[in-house]
Amino acid sequence: MTPRPLGWLGILRLGLLQTALGAILVLTTSTLNRVMVVEYAMPAAVPGLLVALHHACQALRPRWGYASDRGGRRTPWIVGGMAVLAAGGLLAAIATAWMATAPVAGLVLAVAAFVLIGLGVGAAGTNTLILLAERVEDERRAPAATIVWVMMIAGFIVTAALGGRALDPYSPERLVAVAAVVGLLAFLLSVVAVSGLEGSRRAGAPGAASSRSERDGGFSAMLRMVWCDPVARRFTLFIFASMLAYSAQDLILEPYAGIVFGMTPGETTRLGGLQNAGVLAGMVTVGLAGHLAGRRPGFVGAMMIAGCVASAAALAAIAESPALGLPIRPLVAALGFANGAFAVAAISMMMDLAGSGPQQSRGTRMGLWGAAQAIAFGAGGLAGTVAVDAVRWATGLTVTAYQAVFLAEAVMFLASALLALAIVARPSTDRTALGAGERITPAE
Repeated sequence: MTPRPLGWLGILRLGLLQTALGAILVLTTSTLNRVMVVEYAMPAAVPGLLVALHHACQALRPRWGYASDRGGRRTPWIVGGMAVLAAGGLLAAIATAWMATAPVAGLVLAVAAFVLIGLGVGAAGTNTLILLAERVEDERRAPAATIVWVMMIAGFIVTAALGGRALDPYSPERLVAVAAVVGLLAFLLSVVAVSGLEGSRRAGAPGAASSRSERDGGFSAMLRMVWCDPVARRFTLFIFASMLAYSAQDLILEPYAGIVFGMTPGETTRLGGLQNAGVLAGMVTVGLAGHLAGRRPGFVGAMMIAGCVASAAALAAIAESPALGLPIRPLVAALGFANGAFAVAAISMMMDLAGSGPQQSRGTRMGLWGAAQAIAFGAGGLAGTVAVDAVRWATGLTVTAYQAVFLAEAVMFLASALLALAIVARPSTDRTALGAGERITPAE
């Protein structure tokens, strides 16, 4: 029996899963990074390598998606992944606190913690998106994707605001306590959100059975099949290139604000919350504009290009803000808005591609795009931190090092805009249009 499509309440429940996931991630990728670099005076490459490690672990996303396809159930992967993520977040905070007195031991524990974070995010996040793509009707996929991502950003914002206040005045003990509370609440929220949502395993469900050739070929054969689809392959490459530009400022923005503008850990954490608020506003604005435009062909591509160009402009302004006397907060909010406009367009396209693809490969397809995004995020974050350290070592000028990297990121965004323009302008060989509202038909 085919399960009923999810209504708006079901979509909101999946959004709560993303809210819980975002609440843990904002502490591990923003706050802990700032503490290591500013409070402990560690090289920016240290948190950069740790975050890159958690992204590298998400290269296994296609395998987890394939496994849930074969098992016919997403819920166990979601709940299990959130449990691993919460445990990893707590261990990461303990490790960071430990670095104050035992740097080597703390770093070893941090490596283990970030491996757990990567495994948890990959398992829970991939299967949440698969469940969304396969249980939401075609006409609701774009708004559903926007709702779910807005709720994840809400998790960033709420945690950054409340956690930032709870962290001041900073102490290692306070850091661990905040991480423990956030992790526990996030896990409980995710369990409540997903409980009973998927239903029991169904005979003949997508992935519950497969053809003899697919069973014989296994995961590698399925992955090759997905990669041979020109639509899936082109989109994978675009996701990687654009997200590389998107992520490069993640680990250097808060240290930059602390060093150049003298902000406290709580203030820079709230600055991260302001950026995420800008992302939220950009997503909502583009979503409403798309609705008013009637989902006209080309709208999604236009928003991706505009978001990339605007992100480049904001990064250039942030780099030059000390010389020009510009306040950092509105510039960071503008960067978030541009990022949100680009991201919601890319997400809408991703959901349409996954939902309209072959049922037996949905998990593998979503996992492939998630892996491309995660690897790009890890490479971008690491490249940003390593570049800061390299320029600072070569020139002896800390502020100049950060400015140079921000400007390089702006150039990367402009290159991504050109890539997006080429993809949207060139007709595909399998009649797939990249404009909003047009059904994506994968190549056979």
